[in-house]
Amino acid sequence: MKQASEIAPAEGKLGILLVGLGAVSTTTIAGVIAIRKGLAQPIGSLTQMGHIRLGKRTENRSPKINEFVPLARLDDVVFGGWDIFEEDCYAAACTAGVLERSLLDSIRPELEKIKPMPAVFDQRYVKRLSGPNVKKGKNKKDLADQLIADIRNFKKQHNCNRMVMVWCGSTEVYMKEGPVHQSLAAFEKGLELSDDSIPSSMVYAYAALKEGLPSANAAPNLTADIPAMLELAAQTKAPLAGNDMKTGQTLIKTIIAPGLKARLIGVRGWYSTNILSNRDGEVLDDPESFKTKEESKKSALDYIFQPHLYPELYKDLSHVVRINYYPPRGDNKEGWDNIDIVGWLGYPMQLKINFLCRDSILAAPIVIDSALFLDLAKRAGMSGIQEWLSFYFKAPMHAKDLYPEHDLFIQLMKLKNTLRYMKGEDMITHLGREYYD
Repeated sequence: MKQASEIAPAEGKLGILLVGLGAVSTTTIAGVIAIRKGLAQPIGSLTQMGHIRLGKRTENRSPKINEFVPLARLDDVVFGGWDIFEEDCYAAACTAGVLERSLLDSIRPELEKIKPMPAVFDQRYVKRLSGPNVKKGKNKKDLADQLIADIRNFKKQHNCNRMVMVWCGSTEVYMKEGPVHQSLAAFEKGLELSDDSIPSSMVYAYAALKEGLPSANAAPNLTADIPAMLELAAQTKAPLAGNDMKTGQTLIKTIIAPGLKARLIGVRGWYSTNILSNRDGEVLDDPESFKTKEESKKSALDYIFQPHLYPELYKDLSHVVRINYYPPRGDNKEGWDNIDIVGWLGYPMQLKINFLCRDSILAAPIVIDSALFLDLAKRAGMSGIQEWLSFYFKAPMHAKDLYPEHDLFIQLMKLKNTLRYMKGEDMITHLGREYYD
């Protein structure tokens, strides 16, 4: 395999623009500020705490990832973003109710300085939300141009050398590819005509890619995973990653399912249910938005178990996903999984998992990791779909006619091998014969 081009240094400031300053974004921003001030640890972040093995096990070379590849430092990150509500980041974080007020108060001045830009928003795509801080334009092309102006102004105002965009907004209604998505020319014509098949998330993605910004989609929306966006990303040499960040129940599935398959244990049924609140839960209470999330959450097991190869074990798997909006929980999501498994001679067993998690706490390190790795990819001359970042996503972007890899452990190997490739180090296969031959 040919080594990637030389990686440009991470000089100057990195602007990270977040679409939606809700629970996930404010938890990410507050967390980074707290870490910079020595008030907390970056637990859950591969870029900040992860190590990578280099060479043979006997060499004992396992540097931290951020010492091995030139990632932007958290001290050099500048946050901004858009939201339909006018609250600054401190007020928004208080409203979200994820982090303790004492922590927020200790970084209040820094949070209050971050105020959202007016958002591109159309309630037809997110029916359970509305807010006053919304852009107006003669068509969707005009709105995209306003976002481009925002990006340029932010970069200039904050003296940023580089920029990254991460969609942390709400789940939009379910949408399939249509004619307007098939080419960049058709898409740009659709922007001028305000085509209904172009939701707000696509307007943001277009603006980011037009400016050459690396972009990640943290929601299950049909956003950049269309031919038009891939064409634009190729033109502007912008890296892409998505879709739908892997946090709660799907994280557990991509850990447990590979283990069951590795031992060739059959699965007859997998019933998953969640209760959650906050803005995410309220949005998903709409059936059309839930459909988008459901498709994202249900795809992982099919690809991990490969029922076409193991029909005796997984062909008749009944996979049911439920999400229920339950206001008392706030950001503290609870998931229950009942897994009906089959062992030797067809004898039935059950595995039950009760996961009480904090959704935004699990999401925040993924947001910052995705942004830092996408910035690295841009500086390494890598553009288009970054499959090596599938580690972070429920429904990873992938090349056409290629199945996505959902096994968390294979995804991690792919990510670390990509970093080794970037630096000209040997791939690690874990074969281990060299120690015995």
